[in-house]
Amino acid sequence: MDPWPEEVERVAAVLRAAAIDARLEEFPEGTPTAEAAARAVGATRAEIVKSLVFICDDRPVLALVPGDKRADAGRLSAAAGGASARVAKADEVLAATGFEPGAVAPFPVTNVSRVLMDRSLLRHELVWIGAGSDRHMAGIGPTDLAQLAKAEIADLTEP
Repeated sequence: MDPWPEEVERVAAVLRAAAIDARLEEFPEGTPTAEAAARAVGATRAEIVKSLVFICDDRPVLALVPGDKRADAGRLSAAAGGASARVAKADEVLAATGFEPGAVAPFPVTNVSRVLMDRSLLRHELVWIGAGSDRHMAGIGPTDLAQLAKAEIADLTEP
């Protein structure tokens, strides 16, 4: 079996070290959008986790939101204790997470100040996260995801 690409191996190493029961898979057709990811894994868009980087008062914050919803910058900045938030630029995403935009995994991310996770993700038995490339995803329980990502639970999406 071929080794995982380096970015994917970083995610796999966190899962192995934590002994978390997760399914890491490669999807050759790619998973660049929540719709494509849901189709690939056979789930609903609500079970796909978008890992979005925002700049909140000059600090990068990672927001984990369901694929069928839009993140709300106002709710996100309030949850992060900041005055405002904006979507990070591509170079800011890479600097904050070590992952390219479109391939951001929720962990390991070394340069984010906080990780926030939308409360609605806890409703599901299994959610699917990006795993370091636009072709790799991992199925994981949402409470395991919150623990590994050191995420604070909040309401982050548009009403």
